[in-house]
Amino acid sequence: MHSARPAAARPTPSPPPHSPVTVPARTALVIAALSVVLVVLVAVEWLPLVSFDRAVSDALHRSAVAEPGFTRTNRVFSDWVWDPWTMRALAALAAVWLWLHRERLLAMWVVATSAIGTAAQQGLKAAVGRERPSWPDPVDSARYAAYPSGHAMTAAVTCGLLLWLLRRHGVDGQLWGWCVAVAAVSVAGVGFTRVYLGVHWPTDVLGGWLLGVCLVAAAVASYERVALSRGR
Repeated sequence: MHSARPAAARPTPSPPPHSPVTVPARTALVIAALSVVLVVLVAVEWLPLVSFDRAVSDALHRSAVAEPGFTRTNRVFSDWVWDPWTMRALAALAAVWLWLHRERLLAMWVVATSAIGTAAQQGLKAAVGRERPSWPDPVDSARYAAYPSGHAMTAAVTCGLLLWLLRRHGVDGQLWGWCVAVAAVSVAGVGFTRVYLGVHWPTDVLGGWLLGVCLVAAAVASYERVALSRGR
């Protein structure tokens, strides 16, 4: 009589690989938290924040009134070079280039990120309803609510996306350094012009920068995740 053989053990299926939280995803989470804190402080009109905004804006407005030539230069940069429509046109050109080179998912990602940024800033403006600075002798004017700065947010989104695309396509070395410098000057410069011209508080600009960086980091993280899943 033959003894029964033990049944062969079935191999245990390995669990799917765990997707680590990437640097862009962590960046998006941290910046999102900072953005929430800032918008709450703005909404409740936290006195130290209001005092800081007023002090900086008063000093810059006095300079803008006293230096009309420099003020005109700031208006040219603010209204033309770094205008949101100029930034959106650059993003659209990048998307068209990607589409023509058959990188259509990436092209749609750029367009969607830009569109989400525009919708988010308009929604927050309506929700927060912050008044813009008011001056007896204004040097410029702007419509809609103040927070966040649409110029600052759009510049951060567009420059961030363009740097990401350039890096993906192998730009490095000295050319990469120049691209980073131009992007940094553009994002910082447009923020300065909006406060200098007296149409935004400093924290409006800070809020726009934070939201722009958050959106770009989230776009990069989500694209990497989708691209990885498609690759599998």
